[in-house]
Amino acid sequence: MNQKAFSRNILYFTAVVAISIWALLAWDYYHGGVQSHHFLAKEEMPAISNWWGGLLLPLLTWFLLYRIKQKNYDPNEEYAKSPDFFRREFRGFIGGLLFGTLLSVLFSLGQTDLAGMLMLGLLMVAFLFPIYRPECLLGFVLSMTYTFGGVLPTIIGLLLCVIGLVLYGYIRPAVLYIVSKGVLMLSLYKQKINS
Repeated sequence: MNQKAFSRNILYFTAVVAISIWALLAWDYYHGGVQSHHFLAKEEMPAISNWWGGLLLPLLTWFLLYRIKQKNYDPNEEYAKSPDFFRREFRGFIGGLLFGTLLSVLFSLGQTDLAGMLMLGLLMVAFLFPIYRPECLLGFVLSMTYTFGGVLPTIIGLLLCVIGLVLYGYIRPAVLYIVSKGVLMLSLYKQKINS
């Protein structure tokens, strides 16, 4: 896919997200009113209206897709740096979409303990895979929008991205370095004993 086609697809996808969120808000408005969600589901915390999602989601979608474009296309080149980048980005998007959907379903069914355990499991996944990428965040936020609105999933998703970046980008290399040094020292020690 060339750069021009990808830019056009960014606009199409952003338009689909904008139309979808505004249709959802219109549906909510005419069927009992647009909901507000309290942060951490506690009444004493401030409530955030779902109306903000109508502005935030299209902007977030455009920004994250633009970041994907910048990461995969050189400004002076027509085609992507890697021909299979779309598959990698699509897998990250689907992963975020599935995880967010599972969390939303668990919260809707009242299984908050299970959802909490799933979030802890995500820390292990973040140690093994780069969950901080824009496509993962986009899938996560879009999948949780129906249940929680657009703002809370964005805040939670950004927090998860920061945690994922620290785990994958800093702690993981340090642990791998320490383990590799330990294995090297152990093999040298065994050689010394055997000789």
